Amino acid sequence: QVHVVESGGGLVQTGGSLRLSCAYSGTFSGIGSITWYRQAPEKERELVAMITGDDRITYSDSAKDRFTISWNNAEKVGFLQMNRLIPEDTGLYSCKIKAMIVDLGRTSFPEYWGQGTQVTVSS
Repeated sequence: QVHVVESGGGLVQTGGSLRLSCAYSGTFSGIGSITWYRQAPEKERELVAMITGDDRITYSDSAKDRFTISWNNAEKVGFLQMNRLIPEDTGLYSCKIKAMIVDLGRTSFPEYWGQGTQVTVSS
């Protein structure tokens, strides 16, 4: 089981910055990926950024050039640095951890979610 906790959200004005954190803990052999999602009111949840265990990175079109995803495996935490925020970035940001579990010679990749952290960007 992996426990995931996001933090760092808040209220910020347009043009401001926030740094979200995704702390993970539990029993696992490795991390397959860390993915940040956003769910805005009355909208579908959308992928914002993803980083794999071998540091391949994917951004949504809206996040490119403004957001930076990173992680520190030794500290067991992932980050999403968000700059030049706009009202359209408002939403609940959730972190999904794809863990690697090796048990009795079998490898699996279960996914775990945190509760999310709210980001509100005022105009």
